[in-house]
Amino acid sequence: MTGDRSPNTLLEQLMSEARWTNGELARAVNRAGTEAGLELRYDDSSVCHWLSGTMPRARVRPLVVEAFARRLRRPVTPAETGFRGPQGAGSSAGVDTAAALIELGSADMDPSRRSVLGAAGLFSAALVLGIPEYADAADRFQAVRRDPHIRIGYGEVDAVAAMTEKISEIDDEFGGRTARPMAAAYLVNTIAPALRAQAPEDVRRAMLSAAADHLYLTGYMAMDERLDGLAQRYYTKALELSSAARDHLTYCTTLRGMSVQAVDLGHAHLSVRLGDAASAASPEAGPRMRAFLAGQQAHAAATDGDRSTALVKIKEAEVAMEKAESKAKAFGSYDPSSLAYHVAQVRHALGDRRAAIEALEESDRSRHAVYRRGRVRHLGLLAERKLEVGRLDEACGHWHQMLDEHPHVQSGRCDDRFRAMLAAVKPYTANPQAREVHERGRAAVASRT
Repeated sequence: MTGDRSPNTLLEQLMSEARWTNGELARAVNRAGTEAGLELRYDDSSVCHWLSGTMPRARVRPLVVEAFARRLRRPVTPAETGFRGPQGAGSSAGVDTAAALIELGSADMDPSRRSVLGAAGLFSAALVLGIPEYADAADRFQAVRRDPHIRIGYGEVDAVAAMTEKISEIDDEFGGRTARPMAAAYLVNTIAPALRAQAPEDVRRAMLSAAADHLYLTGYMAMDERLDGLAQRYYTKALELSSAARDHLTYCTTLRGMSVQAVDLGHAHLSVRLGDAASAASPEAGPRMRAFLAGQQAHAAATDGDRSTALVKIKEAEVAMEKAESKAKAFGSYDPSSLAYHVAQVRHALGDRRAAIEALEESDRSRHAVYRRGRVRHLGLLAERKLEVGRLDEACGHWHQMLDEHPHVQSGRCDDRFRAMLAAVKPYTANPQAREVHERGRAAVASRT
């Protein structure tokens, strides 16, 4: 045993929840050790030492976690036991992928434990630069310890995919802050145990793919809440799982999502790198996927000041979208409204404000009504762009539309547009319409406090 003489209050809390005495915990750990091929002889005094701050050997700590998980009938993380590895909290050394996902999701579910995740709001450019190529990404995937008592088939895979789709629909309509807690809970309570289950290889890979898609969505919702460091953690796990599953689609979609995050935060060059990596890893992409990727590449390139690449890529996106739309209309994927938004971003970055406004108006007209979160954001953006060219009255009209919808959406990025509105309209309050928008916005703030 190694010593750390600070009392382990977290272990004491877990024991209280489990209603275990010292001896009962010791015997449960001994039983788990027998199953793992270890002959352990812990007793009441051993647990007393743990409670006083001494840690059991590294190979025993997972057995303590397993014993509590069985007793409490819920996932338990290493952090909850109060045991810290030699690399400190949050280290993934020796922790399998399922355990790492449980740790990530559990800490996300409990705001008081988000310190386990580090600076959840901090975007890390260094992390982006360390992302491997697709062929090498699977090397980051850690082996998952199998549980012989759980078996899954395609029914469980389909259930994960269906739940992810439902959460995505809620996110689109009500925002990431509404939907992400249930996504994190589903990750911890259903997906991580399923990854440990016994299954044929084709089922296992299908579950890895479904889990990767869920992680991407959860990361996107964290980004929407402006928890950008947390989003990166979800995204990098999605890359690991999708690569292990040989799922190019989710891998490329995740890289593209990271490119969106980077350009939104002002890291244009990193956004270009990520967008190009997504495109390079998708050699068999269909027309809609090519439009999806090229549109983001165009936005990133334009923001980075590369006019020629931006124009080439937006043309590629438009041609690919024409082919996609001629085959089948899409709902719930990259569509003409999304493409028009990218055209607007490219045109604005290249200095053509009139064309940018026209494209944003087209995006709003063609957007399906269910995408309320997107509508709130883009109405705010459209108002800002019209104010830039002196069209104050029209801007106020769009802000009123935004204010109609904003109370129904829980989204950090929508809140950004709300705050931008208050700042932008304040100098114009001598104008009756601007004053009405400003007063309505301030009333909305007051109603929340």
